[in-house]
Parts: sequence; C-alpha cells; structure tokens
Amino acid sequence: MKVVSGIVKGCIEAECSLIGGETAEMPGFYKAGEYDLAGFAVGIVEDSQLIDGSGVTVGDKLIGIASSGLHSNGYSLVRKVILGQHKMDLEKRVEEMGEVLGEELLRPSRIYVKTILNLTRDFNIGGIAHITGGGLTGNLPRIIPKGCKAIVRRGTWEIPPIFSFLEEKGKIPEEEMLRTFNNGIGMVLVVRPKEVEDTLARLHSLGEKAFNIGEVGKTEKEQETIEYV
Repeated sequence: MKVVSGIVKGCIEAECSLIGGETAEMPGFYKAGEYDLAGFAVGIVEDSQLIDGSGVTVGDKLIGIASSGLHSNGYSLVRKVILGQHKMDLEKRVEEMGEVLGEELLRPSRIYVKTILNLTRDFNIGGIAHITGGGLTGNLPRIIPKGCKAIVRRGTWEIPPIFSFLEEKGKIPEEEMLRTFNNGIGMVLVVRPKEVEDTLARLHSLGEKAFNIGEVGKTEKEQETIEYV
C-alpha cells in the first residue's frame, strides 16, 4: 500500500493519470521481503509548444532550479561509499547533514511539472535540461546547439550537505561529482537575458529555490559543450 500511495502522490504532483498496473508474485525468484518495481510514462505535446533547444543562442542565461537531494541518481557510487568503504549505520544521525543518513538517502525526488507549466505560459524558455544520471556534465550539453557551450559558474547555487558529505567520505574528485550527481540543481532553464530577473522572481514566488548559474557562450571546439568557471 505504501508503494501504491507513493505512486498516486507522484501522479497527482505531476498532473498525470495512473491508467494501469500489474503485480506479480514469483516465489523462489525474490528473497522474502524483497520486490522489484518498474514503470514508464507516456506524454504528448503539440509541435507549437515543443521546447527542443533549437532557439538557444549565445548570451542566453542558465537558471538552475534546486534539487531536494540525490534524486535517485548515483546510487551505485553512494552504496560504494556508504556501505562499502565505510559501512555506515543508515539509522544514525549525521550532524553534517542534520538528518538521519537513511532518511536523507530516501528523500523523494522533486517533480517540476507544475512549475514548468507555470513558466511556459508567460516566458520564452529556450531549453530545459532535467539533471538526472550524468549530472550537469552529461545532461546540460544536450540542449546546447552546435557552436555554443554552456558556461556554468561554480559557487552560484546552494549545494545540499549530502553532496559534500559524499565527496569527502569517498574522496571523490570534483569532475566525477559533476558527472555523477545533480549537486543541488535538478533542472536547468535557458532563458533570454531580459527575462532572467522576472523568471527568477516567478520561481521564488512558486516556492522554488532558483539561481542564475551561468550563460551560453560561443565555442570553436566541437567537443567543448560545457565549461565550469
């Protein structure tokens, strides 16, 4: 029931319908108390409303919307650090985070649907990158057109304590952190310079933490799609 109620809560937050479902028992396959959960979503959008990054240009600004934590990404590395290297107690409170470790690791991912729909009604959003597995390094370049690069300015957003905790405990290089985790940014919007302040104001009014984290620049190198400064 907890699994189903969680799915329903997510569907309500994302304004989508739960149109089917199936459960299957496979004795002898799973250990007692274990289960497997998988799912998918289908969406539709009119061509006129499609945001594909084709309008992104040099000088556009990058707005990052805060994540709530790990967002279900990078857990192979988390498991290695937490349970492999250090064998930490998941029920123990970690002072650096002000939270029980297991509770922090199970913190639900943010769903940004309502926020994005609110913004697209009034602002010209040139591109949207959902920062999932691969972090900023792997996801942001997907919406940056040829001849351009994303210039991300370090120190322009708040990084939740879980990331610095993992970086320190696992002695993880910054490059790998940026390639594996969202590091506090769950979604990036590309907006026109003249709309930056209004977009940030709207996001803040919606209860979102949001930051101007960089801009789109020009590049002569085909492989250079993102730069951290």
